[in-house]
Amino acid sequence: MKKIVALVLSLIMVASLCACGGSEKAASDGSVKVGFIFLHDENSTYDLNFINGAKEACDALGVEYLTKTNIPEGQECYEAACELVDAGCNIVFADSFGHEDFMIQAAKEYPNVQFCHATGTKAHTEGLANFHNAFASIYEGRYLAGIAAGLKLNQMIEEGTITADQCKMGYVGAFTYAEVISGYSSFFLGARSVCPSATMEVTFTGSWYDETAEKEGANTLINDGCVLISQHADSMGAPTACETAGVPNVSYNGSTASVAPNTFIVSSRINWAPYFKYIIGCVKEGKAIDTDWTGTIATGSVELTDLGGAAAPGTAEAIADAKKAMEAGTLHVFDVSTFTVDGASLTSYMADVDTDPAYEADHEVVTDGYFNESGAGFRSAPYFNVNIDGITLLDTAF
Repeated sequence: MKKIVALVLSLIMVASLCACGGSEKAASDGSVKVGFIFLHDENSTYDLNFINGAKEACDALGVEYLTKTNIPEGQECYEAACELVDAGCNIVFADSFGHEDFMIQAAKEYPNVQFCHATGTKAHTEGLANFHNAFASIYEGRYLAGIAAGLKLNQMIEEGTITADQCKMGYVGAFTYAEVISGYSSFFLGARSVCPSATMEVTFTGSWYDETAEKEGANTLINDGCVLISQHADSMGAPTACETAGVPNVSYNGSTASVAPNTFIVSSRINWAPYFKYIIGCVKEGKAIDTDWTGTIATGSVELTDLGGAAAPGTAEAIADAKKAMEAGTLHVFDVSTFTVDGASLTSYMADVDTDPAYEADHEVVTDGYFNESGAGFRSAPYFNVNIDGITLLDTAF
């Protein structure tokens, strides 16, 4: 009778994993089994980027893995994490900001399992040996993509399509989180580094993935006179709107040339495979995983896609020069000499790095002439939330 009950429970577990989007690969090394929790599925450019990184890392290292897709930022994440532990995973990774509290809940319940989380902020204050945050210096990639945008504006000026005072870009953002603010600000600074007259408007959708809202947001910006669009949102909504309107587009998390062959310029993305290989290696070798891990251009964690057909001449060379300067430490994205806040230079800034309930500022982050964004030794997730001059926010309800 006990054997029958055990068999039934096993079948129920397998069915649960399959219903949640589970997939499994044969393992050559039984010491590691990784469970991945994704907010959406392959239809989201954000989640597809993680899924591809997971497959690349696990296949390269020959480890078994399970995936769960379309897991909301709620108790479902905790339940998914527990199911993955029950299925034998000794590493569980979740990819969305709102998953964090539920991953922490699971980490406290399963101290012998390593829980890793992207874009989160609490690992360094929770003090759990088995809970870790990770991100990458994507602001560097967005800056480089911004250079491509600025050069496109210059080309449009030279061709007489627009004038210098019409260099207004649009940006479709998800939420008014520091991650989004850091992203659109670095993109803007990259564009302005080569096109000084560039300005930008930002609209927010209140969702990481809402194709209709993202398309409507892009159309609103285009109708308001924005001549180039970028985004921090996860669908093809904005690129599709740009293709229809004939407006150049810089996307995120992968090329959108398939839906915007005539308007796609370039895309920046985080390559998560190096991090996944890192945490798998740590568990295999019995080493501690960094509490906060930040990938960079140098580690292969920040990348740009190949240039699209809409890119301006000289873009590849300009990006290569800026990338080299970043790696040499002579170019800092948030150099305070390159922007102002309410007309004044930013000489000091206390950032909310520890994310206490009151969101109190706790760390001085302006040193050596620049704002030290994530990876400066404080935490991996972005904390740049400064509203710099030249950027107009159309809606801050999110």
